[in-house]
Amino acid sequence: MRVLLISTYELGHQPLGLASPAAALTAAGHDVSTLDVAIDSIGSADIAGQDAIAISVPMHTAARLAQDVVRSVRDVDSEVPIALFGLYAGEGAMDEVAARFVGEYEPDLTAWVADGMPPVGTRISVTQQAFATPQRESLPDLSRYGRLRIAGEERVAGYVEASHGCRHRCRHCPIPAVYDGRYRIVSRESVLADVDAQVAMGALHLTWGDPDFLNGPRHAMDLLEEVHRRHPDVTHDLTIKVEHLRRHETLLDRLAAAGTLFVVSAFETTDDRTLALLDKGHTAEDMAWVVERARSAGIDVHPSWMPFVPWTVPSDVVGIFEFLAAHDLVGSTDPVQLSIRLLIPRHSLMLELDEVASVIGPYDEEALSYRWASLDPRSDELQRVLAERAESAVDDGASPVETFLQMWGDAVEADGGDRRSVSPPASITLGRPGLTESWFCCAEPTRAQTGGVAAP
Repeated sequence: MRVLLISTYELGHQPLGLASPAAALTAAGHDVSTLDVAIDSIGSADIAGQDAIAISVPMHTAARLAQDVVRSVRDVDSEVPIALFGLYAGEGAMDEVAARFVGEYEPDLTAWVADGMPPVGTRISVTQQAFATPQRESLPDLSRYGRLRIAGEERVAGYVEASHGCRHRCRHCPIPAVYDGRYRIVSRESVLADVDAQVAMGALHLTWGDPDFLNGPRHAMDLLEEVHRRHPDVTHDLTIKVEHLRRHETLLDRLAAAGTLFVVSAFETTDDRTLALLDKGHTAEDMAWVVERARSAGIDVHPSWMPFVPWTVPSDVVGIFEFLAAHDLVGSTDPVQLSIRLLIPRHSLMLELDEVASVIGPYDEEALSYRWASLDPRSDELQRVLAERAESAVDDGASPVETFLQMWGDAVEADGGDRRSVSPPASITLGRPGLTESWFCCAEPTRAQTGGVAAP
């Protein structure tokens, strides 16, 4: 069978969501081609003659963009079977889609093609599987994706995962609705072979995209240290919960010794009540501790935030800006993070909260999220202002410090204060290592992204 695998968006890195199923389908004897529409436009020639088309949707932005891809495919071929696969494959209606594979999707996707691509609805599987080495040869070159920015230069970056799923059940995260507190490791052999291949392609830095790198500390550390032994000049970034950074603080020095430059950690907010409702497992005090302890080991912390939930008031947002200023995190925080509004997909654990039930609206099939309005209307207006400010800053190439101060002033003003009271923090360290891609998996897509899938 001729199968076209399409990726719409994977956070600015070469899509593992194409490379992994491409390996599985090729091993099963199929003729596989790949297309990343975040890099190359989709054309009629890509679609014509395919026996099946499968679209990777690992995150919200990708799922939103997939709707346009499905329409583009149907404009060319009204009959070819279409499948969605990935964490968000179950979202949205789209009658044109014959199959949806959620979770550990490779076996079900391969079986679907072998069975002649029948309509099968949605299938969710978290069964442990043996992964083939990802097949990256047909993907766009690594140099066309996001890079590591460090010491005034940019370095080619690769992407790898040591595990899927998560041990935890943070309410706002889409992963627990699928994995329900479980995680699945990727074999040592598969990960190391993928790393070796990407380094041979020019990667000088690796993003480890596990939902939490320390879900299985022994497995993860063994892999990282073996990669460092093989490729001592390659650096790394990891995603790790505040709770795990504190619990496993003795590993921080080992992480640094293995080439870890920074960790991304989901701080979300400085409001402890909200952190408890989200079931984050940490407090604002824990966040401050982690920043200082990680820095003492030589590792930067890049916090991710979700300032706007239904019960947010402007003073909560002001608290985030004050925390960033107090802990010299302005240079490690992308402005878009300060405007993110809670997304509530169809099976979100947020729906269990009374605080959400009182404000929830209908499910929006186009936005792939339930609608909701803040209990405090000032917060909805502030979120709109900050989102526009963050996106304009990207478009205009504005200084991150200037943007931060403007956004902080917007928050203070929304809280009834005088924006002129905002002054630059005593310490702002710029030039810290970071990736050139500044969008995040749980954010709404930008105007540029939603306009990025052109019709054939």
